[in-house]
Amino acid sequence: MLIEVKVPQLAESVPDATLLNWYKQVGERVERGDNLIDLETDKVTLEVAAPEAGVLKEIRHQTGDVVLTDVVLAVIDTEGTATVAAAAPAASTPEPVAAAAPAPKPGPAARKLAAETGVDPASIPGSGKDGRVTKADISAAAARPPAAAQPSAPPAPALTVQAQPHAVANRIEERVPMTRLRKRTAERLLAAQRDNALLTTFNEVNMQPVMDLRNRFKGDFEDRYGVRLGFMSFFVKAAVEALKKFPVVNASVDGDDIIYHGFFDVGVAVGSERGLVVPILRDVERMNFAEIERRIRDFGERARDGKLTIDELTGGTFTISNGGVYGSLVSTPIINPPQSAILGMHKIQDRPVAENGQVVIRPMMYLALSYDHRIIDGREAVQFLDTIRRLLEDPTRILLEV
Repeated sequence: MLIEVKVPQLAESVPDATLLNWYKQVGERVERGDNLIDLETDKVTLEVAAPEAGVLKEIRHQTGDVVLTDVVLAVIDTEGTATVAAAAPAASTPEPVAAAAPAPKPGPAARKLAAETGVDPASIPGSGKDGRVTKADISAAAARPPAAAQPSAPPAPALTVQAQPHAVANRIEERVPMTRLRKRTAERLLAAQRDNALLTTFNEVNMQPVMDLRNRFKGDFEDRYGVRLGFMSFFVKAAVEALKKFPVVNASVDGDDIIYHGFFDVGVAVGSERGLVVPILRDVERMNFAEIERRIRDFGERARDGKLTIDELTGGTFTISNGGVYGSLVSTPIINPPQSAILGMHKIQDRPVAENGQVVIRPMMYLALSYDHRIIDGREAVQFLDTIRRLLEDPTRILLEV
């Protein structure tokens, strides 16, 4: 029986996808669930798996082709006989003293760059978690000059030419095409600055109360819920309470209309090898601290592996970005249209502050709120950000929703 392998259903906001790299070749045996090829969209990288076991009879589209939903990528013959053997191991491999755990599979971005540069990921050490080969590892390997081949005959007498003080190898340039995600991110950021009246207001928050509460209960919290209690859940909860008081910050612009959302879908910016992605915590007002932390941890793990779905990256009414994890002290984040505001978290730093006429040292964080001044006035933006500050400096207000 001949089985067609098709492009999976793409979201309405994702019109097409680009083929990255085939992992099987015509005539090779495949098993059900084997990854045949990766598809890169504007938002995520999708793996196309074999729907049935058999022999890959035909490949209809090649790496780099742009395809649409339901386009036939390949054909599998479930009754065919393999004519091409799978990649064989090295000819002479000494018996290992002890079995070693296999290195994690490189991420989609690393695999794509490896295919473009001809670098074998298995031939280089990985600098990522658990030895994972990253895009940076591939770039570094591609930039290294190839080892000189050993001559089969005695070399000719060397010419007496003075070596130049600056070797060419030290002036390497590399041209790498933008990924679709990077191009789409660039387009959206430019559009956000062009089409919105962006303004940023700042405040600072004393993180000592949140840190004390977290240190007091983090052990019990992790024992009960199986997840660490981080800072992000406090900020998400505080943001929801502030959005309830200032619904225009949770609104969006549609032509000459303002759309007020009666729900709270908060995007949490997550960094990955492919770039920044913003998965959405939907109906977050119904979640407790543990549910928020679990979802954020899950988003982070699947963003690293390129496993986030298109639906998880679509929509959202408000976004939180934490540049502090990279050491940023202060920044002006850019909104994610059609959203009208974004909250920026930053590095916690011990600073002298005045309390009751005394100078004391406190763990302080700068907060930034970028907003669309077309519908959000400065008064509302400042009060919104100050509400978040007050909630974090007295976390019991979050629990009591006051």
